[in-house]
Amino acid sequence: MEINDFDKLGIQDVKKVYYNPDYETLFEHEIAQQEGVETNLGAVAVDTGIFTGRSPKDKYFVKQPPSENHIAWGEINQPVSKEVFDELFAKVKEYLSGKELYVMDAYAGASDDSKKAIRVVTELAWQAHFVKNMFIRPTEEELKNFHPDFTLYVAPRLTNDKFKEHGLNSEVFIIFNIEENVAIIGGTWYGGEIKKGIFSMMNYWLPLEGKLSMHCSANIGEEDDVALFFGLSGTGKTTLSADPNRRLIGDDEHGWDDKGVFNFEGGCYAKVIGLDKEKEPDIYAAIKRDALLENVVVNDGEVDFDDGSKTENTRVSYPIYHICKHKEDLQGPHPKNIIFLSADAFGVLPPVSKLTKEQAMYYFLSGYTAKVAGTERGITEPVATFSACFGEAFLPLHPTVYAKLLGEKIDEHGVNVYLVNTGWTGGPYGVGERMSLPATRACINAILDGSINDAQFETLPIFNLAIPTAIPGVDSNILNPRNTWEDKEAYDRQLEHLAKLFIENFKRYEGYGNFDYSAAGPRL
Repeated sequence: MEINDFDKLGIQDVKKVYYNPDYETLFEHEIAQQEGVETNLGAVAVDTGIFTGRSPKDKYFVKQPPSENHIAWGEINQPVSKEVFDELFAKVKEYLSGKELYVMDAYAGASDDSKKAIRVVTELAWQAHFVKNMFIRPTEEELKNFHPDFTLYVAPRLTNDKFKEHGLNSEVFIIFNIEENVAIIGGTWYGGEIKKGIFSMMNYWLPLEGKLSMHCSANIGEEDDVALFFGLSGTGKTTLSADPNRRLIGDDEHGWDDKGVFNFEGGCYAKVIGLDKEKEPDIYAAIKRDALLENVVVNDGEVDFDDGSKTENTRVSYPIYHICKHKEDLQGPHPKNIIFLSADAFGVLPPVSKLTKEQAMYYFLSGYTAKVAGTERGITEPVATFSACFGEAFLPLHPTVYAKLLGEKIDEHGVNVYLVNTGWTGGPYGVGERMSLPATRACINAILDGSINDAQFETLPIFNLAIPTAIPGVDSNILNPRNTWEDKEAYDRQLEHLAKLFIENFKRYEGYGNFDYSAAGPRL
């Protein structure tokens, strides 16, 4: 990468380009430029400023043909004019001029048939480090002839003071120009914007090629049996896929093409609030030199994973090879099992249930979990969260496009699908208790080794879910959630309440194409 390459892009007087620097160089720059601090675990810790999470209300797509005919416009995929984009892109290029820049070239997608070449330009060493951790690193030979399919310009210190005139939400902007294969980010330092920005683009490109893009983790057993784990943040997607008896394919983003499943990324991005060395040894051990901690509290170099005073969304990124048992080529054959994870804070869903194909489509489109309203005294009512396909915030196309592809692949490859509740049992949040990790692991193991198919099943009323009556290593009493509640009538009311929430949410799909899977959901 030559400095004069930037002149063609309108970025002037670039002082120096650090092109795909190694980890040691990045470490030296992070410390010297006071972007981060070295911790007792060897990892560098950085702060992402006032933004410790994504800014979904500041994400836009340029509305222009032909992409405007594919995008599902609305609150998630907001339109912006080509004129506004061009003006802000000019500001980004002017802002990046005269600086030392980091340029990272990498791949999104481990499959040769489906991967995309991406370039990220940023002024921060730690963001270059983040890209190096999170995407697939090209070989030296590949870098010699690297031509990006998509370029992302990151200007974290640049804000848009004309946002009201532009009709935008705030000074922050994350804008994708699909036709020009360019995106710009300004006003936010949060690393996850880079990761999820590229994920959003993969979610645009792949389905239009007849390939399924998925917000899920994946692992593979000794008999090459692949399992996919779908779930929203906090449901256990990363924790449960890091299995000592199986190799990790990836923890968050995957594609499914004609050859099988493949990781989009070359690293992991795990939540670390309350991280426990005993409960999650694989993730804890991965936090060492070359890992990058975000927004954790560090006292005199000592990491305090229990301190959420900056944010509950503390994170670590690390290259996937920090997990001892990982699949080196980041790929696997077509999956044998799909697991939907929901942390049900209402405490009414079973720890595990087997789904029909129609139920699988219903729960995939629902994308349910429930979060607690807060930890203040007296606030115990859970809040239901529905995110289509377990990742609606990153889906440029209509959710039914992804659901249709999933249904076709389930049929074609005879995949088993299960719903696993990693949330509460014995009552809702504030009354019951969180499902134990060993019990959840035992349910997952029964799915993966096939022993769940030997069980007798009973039916959960209203939801009509098939619940096993016995699973090795699990107290049979908790398999039917009603048994765990002291007040059975309260359970019945709560079950009905959650069913109404599901039914109300699914009305959004009424009359959309030939998708009517409402009969596979709860019936009152």
